[in-house]
Amino acid sequence: MELYRLKAHELQDKLRKKEVSATEITQSLLKRIDTVEDKVQAFITQTREAALAQARLVDEKIARGEQLAPLAGLPGVLKDNICSKGTKTTCGSKILENFVAPYDATVTKRLNEQDAVILGKANMDEFAMGSSTENSAFFTSRNPWDLDAVPGGSSGGSGAAVSAAMALWGLGSDTGGSVRLPAAFCGVVGLKPTYGRISRYGLVAYGSSLDQIGPITRDVTDCALVLGAIAGHDTLDSTSVDAPVPDYRKALVPDLKGMKVGIPKEYFVAGLDPEVEKAIQRSIEQLKSLGAECREVSMPHTEYALAAYYLIATSEASSNLARYDGVGFGHRGQGNDIVAMYKRTRTEGFGEEVRRRIMLGTYALSSGYYDAYYLKALKVRTLIKQDFDKAFGQVDVLVAPISPTTAFKIGEKVEDPLAMYLQDVCTVPINLAGVPAISLPCGFTGGLPIGLQIIGRPLGEETLLRAAYAFEQANDYHRRLAPVGEV
Repeated sequence: MELYRLKAHELQDKLRKKEVSATEITQSLLKRIDTVEDKVQAFITQTREAALAQARLVDEKIARGEQLAPLAGLPGVLKDNICSKGTKTTCGSKILENFVAPYDATVTKRLNEQDAVILGKANMDEFAMGSSTENSAFFTSRNPWDLDAVPGGSSGGSGAAVSAAMALWGLGSDTGGSVRLPAAFCGVVGLKPTYGRISRYGLVAYGSSLDQIGPITRDVTDCALVLGAIAGHDTLDSTSVDAPVPDYRKALVPDLKGMKVGIPKEYFVAGLDPEVEKAIQRSIEQLKSLGAECREVSMPHTEYALAAYYLIATSEASSNLARYDGVGFGHRGQGNDIVAMYKRTRTEGFGEEVRRRIMLGTYALSSGYYDAYYLKALKVRTLIKQDFDKAFGQVDVLVAPISPTTAFKIGEKVEDPLAMYLQDVCTVPINLAGVPAISLPCGFTGGLPIGLQIIGRPLGEETLLRAAYAFEQANDYHRRLAPVGEV
């Protein structure tokens, strides 16, 4: 069997038993990239030489009998808004097309300390604004299950790379669903951790109160492996949570006896594809058969979440993206004076969707409208957080869809921003509340994967992973490889 077909934890075992070398694993994935990348287009930048050099260092450690870190020798990919020193970090934008990060993000530093192999930087919607990767300034990544369909966004490149077996793991960022949506569309596992569980230092900011880095992997065991490697307190991030990091793999038991599962009725609304709803309902019945106690709960302020999210996120984007002025770094437009240069820089450098969100956010923050829009959205956010607090007073986890539909065709929603925004209707409340959630495959329709969302309490990743693992082990979805590149 080709090594790229195996999961990260399976290859970890083989490495420790000296059945394979880190170099062989890396070469297998690079060969896979050579086979399918031209079809999938997941990578903005490949760091092949650095990856092979890192693999050789791991092999040397093995030869010396040194103990390996959990991710040692296991190749993965970073979303291109996560800084890695000496490597281009474009955020999928022309304004940062030639920007080379002068430092490592904390997650990158931790991966390097683990001797993980980094294959490159993955494509994304520009500045993480989008649900399809169609907003990338460079190209649209494609779904490995259907090359005419989107892989989801904004971490579409990471999702597609993992789904197409070009990487064992990927890191994405999730502001309103951008890890979970690509995971759902591409038939893999994606975790949005508790806000503050993983350091945001070195993650290029979109919405600072919402952004969170999370892993995308082929199964739940690999997800626990990567989460354990990158989670933990960081003094460089003022929003980082100072809490011990458990061994998440110990939570992986295929048993849900005694677990209380809530079904929020507001997530099963008009517009939900019937086949998606059927798959979610089947999954709920399966959770019951595994020992879980399921009950309906109400989250009454869910209907206001999308509006609140797009006011808060765009307002924070307006503030965060003000730094791209053509002076300090990045693209600089030409102009006869500073104002003309500034305008031209931002007009040339930012794509349509980014400009739209900056304008929306600037309007919401403007004098006379702040109280009516931004402040009101913050109050709604508090109510949504209270909904979750109340629900978790009754149950251990919540179960819902990830998206109303499966992956849609490339170009289908480009001309209708509102239709695109509605893809986030089931994911944005989780970011507003700051709670963790995981996506994992729960079925197929029309040859495309369907994603199941399990939502947990703050810092309740262990419980999430337990529920996800039990469900996964009762099915075979995680054993299926996307058909791209297969004969």
